[in-house]
Amino acid sequence: MPTNLTPTNLLGPEPTLLPEEPDVLQLIADADFEASDVAMAHPTSSLAWALLADEAFAEGKTLESYAFARVGYHRGLDALRRSGWKGHGPVPWSHEPNRGVLRALFALQRAADAIGEEDEVERLATFLNDSDPTAAAKIEAGE
Repeated sequence: MPTNLTPTNLLGPEPTLLPEEPDVLQLIADADFEASDVAMAHPTSSLAWALLADEAFAEGKTLESYAFARVGYHRGLDALRRSGWKGHGPVPWSHEPNRGVLRALFALQRAADAIGEEDEVERLATFLNDSDPTAAAKIEAGE
């Protein structure tokens, strides 16, 4: 009989929950906010870079969107690793601070698709789905 009675998660790693970014959210709450101002004030925020990527994409600036999303993606990887993420496992959309990195992943996938980067599109779709299978639909729905 085992002597270690500590419960074990047999389904995989625990979800990664990023810390809140109250200063970023406060800037975004202002109706007149500029995404570039948010990114300059908080350059480590994936959400700030995802907002810039969305803005550029909406303006037809695909390469700029790709570049902004790429920064957001890398800032997100840094934040995930600082929060104990080991390269896989859930990053739930339901935890609002995770939404910046998920939005950056989505924006990077969208821009990669627009420039024909097929391998990256597939890799990012898998990453986003593995993080939270509901995230892409929620982002597309504007949640």
